[in-house]
Amino acid sequence: MTDAVFVHRTVLLDEAVEALAIRKDGVYVDCTFGRGGHSRLILSQLGPAGRLIAFDKDPEAIAVATALAASDARFTIVHNGFAAFAAELDALGVAQVDGVLMDLGISSPQIDDGRRGFSFRFDAPLDMRMDTTRGQTAAQWLATADEADIAEVIKTYGEERFARKIAAAIVAHRAERPLETTRELAVLVGKNVRTREQGQDPATRTFQAIRIYINRELDELKEILPQTVARLAAGGRLAVISFHSLEDRIVKNFIRDASTTDKLPSWVPVRACDIPEAAIKPVGKAIRCSEAEVAANPRSRSAIMRVAQRIGGQWQGTE
Repeated sequence: MTDAVFVHRTVLLDEAVEALAIRKDGVYVDCTFGRGGHSRLILSQLGPAGRLIAFDKDPEAIAVATALAASDARFTIVHNGFAAFAAELDALGVAQVDGVLMDLGISSPQIDDGRRGFSFRFDAPLDMRMDTTRGQTAAQWLATADEADIAEVIKTYGEERFARKIAAAIVAHRAERPLETTRELAVLVGKNVRTREQGQDPATRTFQAIRIYINRELDELKEILPQTVARLAAGGRLAVISFHSLEDRIVKNFIRDASTTDKLPSWVPVRACDIPEAAIKPVGKAIRCSEAEVAANPRSRSAIMRVAQRIGGQWQGTE
């Protein structure tokens, strides 16, 4: 498998970069470099004075980005999760940015490389870390976690109805021998999911849940959103592409809350100019992939992008 070539199709490529309304001399952040599809298109629209900073956890993505940085002085790559957004920008001396793009979730190369342990389609070590240089693997967590905690993770992050039954089976299995491979986990889950959704493997929700937990995906999303608003210059754009309802709900609710000021009763005598301005405003409606893109890349089917713009109101949140 070491010689395999993994193809990544960038989702909503043109739509996402268009949503940022690129200024040639602006400073932009791609929070999820992946294989660089969005980053390369952003760079193609920047002038000599423009700047792009990208984040990624994955060492293989970092290798691709490092090569790009060596050939383009406008580009900087940060090997870190995007929850460290504000701290890393401080370290780079960047106070404000003109746009932030987030393409959430897992990339095709990570899914299709069986060695990473993200997919039940392969028999591979049960890893699931986006950053293979640090942190606990899925196998290590499943070997030590309480049954109640395993059930809670599978229920919360996988929205799996049979979470308790699956957790009990995992604990019973590890009493005899540890779960070490994706195939072992997939087979065990399959035996404990009584009803299956059409076209979906019974292990899908459990694998999603464990991956999200191991990589703190939803926690990091909640941490970065306030940081982006605090760092966006007036008129700057935030574009976020989500791939499942848990992510999209967080993004949608954040944009709603940050674009809403305190509502005063209609009888309160206050001038409109005295009402605090919201920090951001939504831009257009949520955007989904075209039929043509879904036909070319079925994994894009669930993608949804939401866009917001900084409008200059005082931000009450924290970094």
